Amino acid sequence: MLFCLTANHRNTEFDVLDRISRVVDSSAAELLAAHDSVRGAVVLATCNRFEAYLDLDEERTGEQDAAEMVLETIRRAAGADADALRASAVALSGDQVVRHLFAVSSGLESMVIGEDEISGQVQRALTAARSAGTTSGRLEQAFQRAAHATREIRAQADLGAAGRSLARLALDLAESRIADWSSARVLIVGTGSYAATTIAALRARGARDVRVFSATGRAARFSARYGTRAEPELTPAIGDADVVITCTARYTVTADQVPEGARLLVVDLGLPRNVDPAVGELPGVELLDLEIIGLHASVPSLGRAGAHELVGSAAAAFMAERAAAPAIVALRGHVQGILDAEIERLRARGGDEQAEAALRHFAGVLLHGPSVRAREQAAAGRLAEFEKALELVFGAEAAAHAAAGRRAGADVADLAAEGGASAG
Repeated sequence: MLFCLTANHRNTEFDVLDRISRVVDSSAAELLAAHDSVRGAVVLATCNRFEAYLDLDEERTGEQDAAEMVLETIRRAAGADADALRASAVALSGDQVVRHLFAVSSGLESMVIGEDEISGQVQRALTAARSAGTTSGRLEQAFQRAAHATREIRAQADLGAAGRSLARLALDLAESRIADWSSARVLIVGTGSYAATTIAALRARGARDVRVFSATGRAARFSARYGTRAEPELTPAIGDADVVITCTARYTVTADQVPEGARLLVVDLGLPRNVDPAVGELPGVELLDLEIIGLHASVPSLGRAGAHELVGSAAAAFMAERAAAPAIVALRGHVQGILDAEIERLRARGGDEQAEAALRHFAGVLLHGPSVRAREQAAAGRLAEFEKALELVFGAEAAAHAAAGRRAGADVADLAAEGGASAG
């Protein structure tokens, strides 16, 4: 069974998400995967959400037990914030998890609807879990299909056309403070993907003087790639800037790093926070952080309704494939057995490789149609009828294998390649 415990900026205090994101990393997935009833775990902590995706042994762990398992893991690292998470988090299971994951990856659950960055964050969470050895076939398949669905949904619903991102929204909010971007001195703290997105958004507004500081020493290389100026020290760079934009997971700007008398706008795009709130209390300094940005995040109507429909369709197609997989595997296994016997007889009679290849191709072509029908019937809620037909045409053994595979929760990932691997 797939399970997800989710909390986001709409139902959880920003500061709680901020503190949890500081202590939650791939080790959380490892701790969850250490439970005997957990087959796989992926933990996602983004700028406005915390989510734990689990692949559970349904017979050993129910939804409530799974939620407590996640909360206890968070409590070890985040203490009392786990109680705040308990009060606001939502538990999802089964097909709900797939729909939710597809919607999250597509940006429909983000602070900025359709934001560009979230799909990459979802896939990086999968990569981190993969590196930690905590993924499972079910989770891999769901996350990979979510990435595929995201590309299709963005193209069809026009979600990506406006280039939505937190960086662009933040700069929109800053427009009233910056009279002329072409003359503004902008300092970016960080050299990751958000920094690159921010540079693109700045240049679209006419910004010319863009500098970069990195606590990890990557500023020179990053600046050479993006045509910016590298700054070796932070405090002097802040003193020579009109706008400071932070987007790094490795650094926190404090009040004592802001030169006295500095007049500037500070935009904090980080979670965990990249800027100590005390910076915003300094005379002449205005701070825009994600909490403030979130209050101004509009919900654009462009493509949103259609996007939700597309998410539902993509999730339904994936779930239909997963439901139909045991029946298709059983059918192909049955045909494979017959094919193996016929090839043995062919070889005994001195048949050549060309005849053997023809038999394998014929079996693949023969299986294609029923495989497609199985998915269609599963999507229509008529999988039981397909399995009954399987028994009628191919015998009770094939149907029994399909039913057993369905009860065991066979993965779509176990399915042989369409047109032929299992059929030769």
